[in-house]
Amino acid sequence: MIKSLNNERVRKVVSYTQKSKARKENNVFVIEGMKMLREAPVLQVREAYVTEQFLDSASEDDKEILWRYGAETVTAEVMKKMADTRTPQGVLAVVSMYQYTEEEVLEGYIRDGGNEKPLLLILENIQDPGNLGTMLRSSEGAGVTGVILSKGSADVYNPKVIRSTMGSIFRMPFMYVDNIPAFVEKLSEKGIKTYAAHLKGKKNYDKFDYTKPTAFLIGNEGNGLSKETADAASEYVLIPMKGQVESMNAATSAAILTFEASRQRRK
Repeated sequence: MIKSLNNERVRKVVSYTQKSKARKENNVFVIEGMKMLREAPVLQVREAYVTEQFLDSASEDDKEILWRYGAETVTAEVMKKMADTRTPQGVLAVVSMYQYTEEEVLEGYIRDGGNEKPLLLILENIQDPGNLGTMLRSSEGAGVTGVILSKGSADVYNPKVIRSTMGSIFRMPFMYVDNIPAFVEKLSEKGIKTYAAHLKGKKNYDKFDYTKPTAFLIGNEGNGLSKETADAASEYVLIPMKGQVESMNAATSAAILTFEASRQRRK
């Protein structure tokens, strides 16, 4: 059992939890809880940790999974040090990062027995980890084939993002790009229609055809899309609102648009 807070392995996990630089240098991120560990691809899990308290009440199935990964027992104090949450669940693991190619992000995985037409979500300077995690989760639910992020967006492997994805981090292809407007133009050349969620849109979002290759652009929570990025899109789309609401939460906007595309494609 690891009891010391100064144990070298403990200090490394703490750095992965707290520092984006440490995660990138070692190509790893941290997940918490048995549910996340169950969903993690076996070959991605590098190391696992569990408290005695968790083991005392764990099911035989949970114990078998922890044994499979050679989980190291730690004290509750050590677990609290390593974890990002105030009340750790008693299970934590270090997992290898994903490295998706542009082709994997643009074309997505083979779903339902055949290749889906691209349905992409392009995010510019999304700052809130909870928003970003929610977007990845709702994207999976809507059948989005890939997510593209600007370099100025939050770190996908931030622990708060990971928790908000509820496991979608393991299944949603994504990539960061240096120049969003240039990437949008590249998509247009590939025949992918791009739609910018914008308050200056003249037509409501449900008046467009998203059954063809489609990409939605969502901007920063406070400032929306930059003018350069918005102007690179094929169309502006408007999400109409009642009352005195001036703008929609970024994650909500992304869900509305992608699920509308999903609805149309089901027909």
